[in-house]
Amino acid sequence: MTSQPPSPPPQPEQPAEAVPTCYRHPDKETWVRCQRCERPICPDCMRDAAVGFQCPECVAEGNRGIRQAKSTFGGGVVRTPFVTYTILVANVLIFGAQYLLGNDVTLQLAMWPNGVAHLDEYYRLITAAFVHGGVFHILFNSWALYVVGPYLERAFGHVRYVALYVISALGGSTLGLWLDPLNQPTVGASGAIFGLFGAVFVVGRRLNMDVRGIAVLIAINLVITFLVSGISWTGHIGGLITGSVLAAAMAYAPKNNRTLWQVLAIVGALALLAVLVVVRASAILAGA
Repeated sequence: MTSQPPSPPPQPEQPAEAVPTCYRHPDKETWVRCQRCERPICPDCMRDAAVGFQCPECVAEGNRGIRQAKSTFGGGVVRTPFVTYTILVANVLIFGAQYLLGNDVTLQLAMWPNGVAHLDEYYRLITAAFVHGGVFHILFNSWALYVVGPYLERAFGHVRYVALYVISALGGSTLGLWLDPLNQPTVGASGAIFGLFGAVFVVGRRLNMDVRGIAVLIAINLVITFLVSGISWTGHIGGLITGSVLAAAMAYAPKNNRTLWQVLAIVGALALLAVLVVVRASAILAGA
């Protein structure tokens, strides 16, 4: 008679392993852990890392130690030159207003020495750069801005580029305030554009690039300035000098405390132009 071996005693049941949940979303189960802190993270919290995934907090912590990229001469990296595009749009819109509303817009915004001095309309020193005398005028200035503007905006960053453009325009108007006939109105962004031309030349020299092309372009435009009647040579020369000097101050600023030196250059340029404007306006009022 064959006997059956005794049955083994019953084994206690093993508890099921608890499924971990995301530390940021406790209602979501996950088996993925952050490679840095090893806390469980759900798909919504996963951030790609060199190996595996990290949680948002670890990614943010790691980014604090990464030096932010800057443009060539300071300021954040410019991916889209939206300042240049904004100026272009403003020029087109104001030119459209000139076309629709007639000379009223032009007369209200044009540079006019007597208007600045006798009417205290100092805004004309800047607004004149946004009105134009005709289709060809705005087309040339818009084309030039479209060509050189993005290059300089990427080199200097948005804020420094705005300063360069506005101060160049102001420099052209300031020389016009000193040397133009008192009742002669002038319009156009050419002062600012010549300032950008000068800045491109300066930046090219600073970076050891071939600057013969921009030098020829500046020379041709200067010849046209003095040969063709009706062109404000003061605006062109004033903008060219101002833009070149300011660009040189910013491009050649020492790397140590570069931002401080650039701010001082911008503030100094504005202060000098402001003094020149006040002195000339006072002389006009005195009948000099």
